[in-house]
Amino acid sequence: SVIEKRLGERQWRGCFNNKHSLSSQQTVSSFLFPSLSSLLWAAMEVCWQIQTPTSLGPGFQQKGRLKINTFIGFLPRPISSLASLESQYNSNGFLHQITATADFSRKKQGRMSASGPKSSAPRGFGRRTTVGSAQKRTQKKNDEKDSNATSTVTNDGLGVSKLPEAKANVQKQGSPVIGESIVLEDEALVEQKLKAERESLRKKEIESLAEEALARGDRMFVYPLVAKPDEDIKVFLNKTLSTLSSEPDVLIMGAFNDWRWKSFTRRLEKTKELHGDWLSCLLHIPKEAYKMDFVFFNGQSVYDNNDSKDFCVDVKGGMDKVEFENFLLEEKWREQEKLAKEEAERKRQEEEKRRNEARKAAIEADREQAKVETQKRREMMLQPALQKAVVSSESVWYIEPKDFKGGDKVKIYYNKSSGPLAYAKEVWIHGGFNNWIDGLSIIEKLKADSKSEDWWFAEVIVPVNALVIDWVFADGPPKEAFLYDNNSHQDFHELVPLRTPEELYWSEEESLMFRKLQEERRLKEEAMRVKMETTARLKAETKERTLKKFLLSQKDVVYTEPLEIQAGRSVTVFYNPSNTVLNGKPEIWFRGSFNRWTHRLGPLPPQKMEAADDGSSHMKTSAKVPLDAYMMDFVFSEKEDGGVFDNRYGLDYHLPVVGGIAKEPPLHIVHIAVEMAPIAKVGGLGDVVTSLSRAVQELNHNVDIIFPKYDCIKYNLVKDLQFNRSYHWGDTEIKVWHGKVEGVSVYFLDPQNGLFQRGCVYGCADDAGRFGFFCHAALEFLLKGGFHPDILHCHDWSSAPVSWLFKDHYTHYGLIKTRVVFTIHNLEFGASAIGKAMTFSDKATTVSRTYAKEVAGNSVISPHLYKFHGIVNGIDPDIWDPYNDNFIPVPYTSENVVEGKRAAKEELQNRLGLKRADLPLVGIITRLTHQKGIHLIKHAIRRTLERNGQVVLLGSAPDPRIQNDFVNLANQLHSTHGDRARLVLTYDEPLSHLIYAGADFILVPSIFEPCGLTQLIAMRYGAVPVVRKTGGLYDTVFDVDHDKERAQAQVLEPNGFSFDGADAPGVDYALNRAISAWYDGREWFNSLCKTVMEQDWSWNRPALEYIELYPSARK
Repeated sequence: SVIEKRLGERQWRGCFNNKHSLSSQQTVSSFLFPSLSSLLWAAMEVCWQIQTPTSLGPGFQQKGRLKINTFIGFLPRPISSLASLESQYNSNGFLHQITATADFSRKKQGRMSASGPKSSAPRGFGRRTTVGSAQKRTQKKNDEKDSNATSTVTNDGLGVSKLPEAKANVQKQGSPVIGESIVLEDEALVEQKLKAERESLRKKEIESLAEEALARGDRMFVYPLVAKPDEDIKVFLNKTLSTLSSEPDVLIMGAFNDWRWKSFTRRLEKTKELHGDWLSCLLHIPKEAYKMDFVFFNGQSVYDNNDSKDFCVDVKGGMDKVEFENFLLEEKWREQEKLAKEEAERKRQEEEKRRNEARKAAIEADREQAKVETQKRREMMLQPALQKAVVSSESVWYIEPKDFKGGDKVKIYYNKSSGPLAYAKEVWIHGGFNNWIDGLSIIEKLKADSKSEDWWFAEVIVPVNALVIDWVFADGPPKEAFLYDNNSHQDFHELVPLRTPEELYWSEEESLMFRKLQEERRLKEEAMRVKMETTARLKAETKERTLKKFLLSQKDVVYTEPLEIQAGRSVTVFYNPSNTVLNGKPEIWFRGSFNRWTHRLGPLPPQKMEAADDGSSHMKTSAKVPLDAYMMDFVFSEKEDGGVFDNRYGLDYHLPVVGGIAKEPPLHIVHIAVEMAPIAKVGGLGDVVTSLSRAVQELNHNVDIIFPKYDCIKYNLVKDLQFNRSYHWGDTEIKVWHGKVEGVSVYFLDPQNGLFQRGCVYGCADDAGRFGFFCHAALEFLLKGGFHPDILHCHDWSSAPVSWLFKDHYTHYGLIKTRVVFTIHNLEFGASAIGKAMTFSDKATTVSRTYAKEVAGNSVISPHLYKFHGIVNGIDPDIWDPYNDNFIPVPYTSENVVEGKRAAKEELQNRLGLKRADLPLVGIITRLTHQKGIHLIKHAIRRTLERNGQVVLLGSAPDPRIQNDFVNLANQLHSTHGDRARLVLTYDEPLSHLIYAGADFILVPSIFEPCGLTQLIAMRYGAVPVVRKTGGLYDTVFDVDHDKERAQAQVLEPNGFSFDGADAPGVDYALNRAISAWYDGREWFNSLCKTVMEQDWSWNRPALEYIELYPSARK
């Protein structure tokens, strides 16, 4: 109507009958927006095709009613169906207005005549009264108008807008609206028709599906047939055909994705779509579903479960099973993070509560201590002074003015001629107050009084809190005076006349004491906090570096990119077959899995590896790491179906995965041993048992130790020791006690036959029988106590019987899943028992790789090399820690190693009576046995003295002859080189700490050494090791001149000096180079001390290797 009004009826009809002419009209293009013709013609064609027979042409000769439906956008082509129109151009209930500019309204003010029967204009384009017209509207016209279909012509120019905005615009402007509206038919009627058509079609489809189901004999179907995620689905059940035909109520119970997601229960109702005994209910499919599983039941115990197979419907277009598994893992991950945050907050609150309670207790303790200290001062210190105090002694001293108080300036006069200072050139007063409570606080030089040569005086300020003033006279200031007048050893005391009331004074003193104690406590706690945080940071940094080096140390064979494998991401595995049993094979196949070959998805398919891009001999392949992985496992083979394998000598390759939602299930390891540091330590075995247990426990595994209850145990080092139970075995009662040693759970077995009441660990004629009884009793304790450990770890000959007793008597009687690991600490003792244990154990280890090679030819070892591994021991970084060591004068780390070791050397020289000089100091800490190379030790002592160095030896010999030999050597050296040599022929734990800290070098010239801890402790304290190349010494010390490549293979730097031979020239070669380095390159030597301190020789790495070994024993 707007266009008709502007152009006139004839021109409008001409444009209407020729769609091409409309865009060419100059008058139209001057005010219509460019796309209007497209909009109009698209609407016309759509509506014409909808409501006119196909035989009619575009001239609209048919006398039907033309409808223009509202749409958004422009139609690119004619639309051939109602459904297509509805789906593509749904107006969402909004009608649009076409507006004209003010200029247009001024050009054509005349009203168009109404379209009537005689008019040639098409029906449906008749004139309607505009909004805002003054004409009256009939109720009929009002009824015909849709409330949401009001169109207006405004002064804003021709355009399209939504009705609510238009209404608001009209109301806001408050001006009459001009022009004519395009009347758009009510869409509700069209939508209603469409809905009815859809419902009819849907009903027919459901009826058809029901007929097909009955024809097949199926009692259930769903509509729509294709289930999709995040949509509704209707389930139909024919009750007559169901086992629930006689039940009054029928319900559906189900869940999604193999019953793993979002369970539901709904009541089925009589369906309206179908005749017959059909029931139905509507369900919504979650977006995570790939399958819907369900059964029908009567709400109690009668089920229709599809002949025990359950009903299921596949869901198309959503997640697959693997994606859903990952989704569940992510959900679990989020839940774990939430729980972890809640747990962290709970612990924080508990810690805060504990701190508050401790703070309150500390305040009360300080308050009580302040009261006690104040009372003690009152009774023991000040009261005697008050009793001795006098107003003055006219012939010796007096004070002016006589009445004074704290804070006043007074003159103290002294008769110089009255005492020992009569001939002194100077007189000084050294004073304090309240019986010298704060020491020396008054120091002044006296002046001669002009009235008398004998009287001298000094002006002093009386301390504010003074009740009594204390002083003496001297011939000079403090530290320079020689003669004193101290009132015949009684000192001089004067009461303050205008002093504070005594009770008030003591109350103030108590408050001052309380504040002092509080400040001292605060400073102490702050220092402890800083130290603890620093220690924790250093440990964490060391552990992180060690793990990285552990991964890189295998780079000559295997490494990954990224080095740290992340859960949920891809990883590339690189493998160098030239260093393995697959060297020269034409093909290399990767075979892997996760979580120690137990992952829910099973093993990965074999993958043929391809050459790496870097030109090296490495091969590579990639794999996706699941979100629930904590370990990646793999081996390599020459063929797809197997052939020769590289499985790392039965251990397989395992690399940790970080960031996953699953954690490795903890192993339960039980050590059965007869030595344990620090409660019953004889040698290195005791250190290993305790430290390895702690390290594995820190990796979140469960560890127990079973130990004899010797009468010589240091029970003060056992925490929470209490009786646990008792049982009978071997014709005796065995009492069991439980406690904690160094944080590790220990069960003490106390047989009532007295086998361990001998006052010693070793040294009895029946040691073999004692320990054999203990091993059998330990296994009986595990069986009767209901323990089911994963690993039994026994050590050396003394607990070797565990291996065969377990296999003979217990492996089939309750301890089925348990495996035995046996460790050889020293093959020199109990070879027969060790050989038998090698036979029966599932895995065997010794304490270094080189020692494993050295003993491989032994007849008790050689048949079992396939299960024999060398793992270097570590040291306990909490016991051997220069930053927290109470036995050394200055705590230090690698950052201040030079200062710390200098202070320790001075302390060591003072304690042992050595010359306090800057000389190279060689320390020797050892048992004096032939194994330790005593002839090399003697030569090294002399060579060090020849090089003008100092030497300290700490150790004793179990052989009296060797002990006497060293006593004689000590006497000789102390008389000839007493300022540079000291031999301490006993065991002294505190002194050993000081030697490690104060020595520049630690000498370990062992003839054989399975592992050796001395060189490891030395490096922990920044002392450079000088060692013979054997056993564990070779595995841990890398010569600065000859072992750079060997150190690099272990991701380490050279860290000491070593020699090959077992003679004097060998020792000289290493020792001379070491001492020369100290003299000639002190800066370089200091950097070497820093380097060795930063290397990690704790149990961090060995524990990782044992955690690799334990699962392999269970495979």
